[in-house]
Amino acid sequence: MNFLAHAWLARDGSDDFLYGNLIADGVKGRDLAVWPDDTALGIRHHRRVDAWVDGHPCVKAALRRSPPAQRRFMGIALDIVWDHFLSLESHADASQPVLIERCYRLLNERSAPDRLAPMVEPLISHDWLRRYADFDFTCQAIAGVGRRLSGPNRLAELVPWLHEDYARLKSDFDELWPALFDALGTERRFPTHTSSK
Repeated sequence: MNFLAHAWLARDGSDDFLYGNLIADGVKGRDLAVWPDDTALGIRHHRRVDAWVDGHPCVKAALRRSPPAQRRFMGIALDIVWDHFLSLESHADASQPVLIERCYRLLNERSAPDRLAPMVEPLISHDWLRRYADFDFTCQAIAGVGRRLSGPNRLAELVPWLHEDYARLKSDFDELWPALFDALGTERRFPTHTSSK
């Protein structure tokens, strides 16, 4: 769900590679043969990043702090919260608006997997990637994702706690984001040619 963070991490790659990073949450299974090579690389890159982030002590600590009744959904909320902090951190970077427009263009031009397709239209039309800098909007987005899940909206129930824990979550992000860049290290060599599907 953290489109902006994955876009930042993949921005130096080709459009196909970036697209793979954007849609990976909607792709099931390990067999990626139906995707262009660069897109499949992007999907795998996204999954490696997610696995590393999920195992980081800051993320585990945030999960332990979260309310037990909503803990199972906390990973989704954290993904979007990380995008909020990244948006705040990088809002003055002139490359961010260019990257966001590139993401919107790719998501508009190409069909997203069925599991992700319902999110693409509101993501673009409500300009989520720019508006994440506003924490109230970020919380609305989290609650909106919760409305797409079956059962009670546990993500909406998390919003008061996210406000209460905001300072600690910011501290977690400040440790997590640079550590992620260090962990990627030499893996930050991406396909730079642009191929089409």
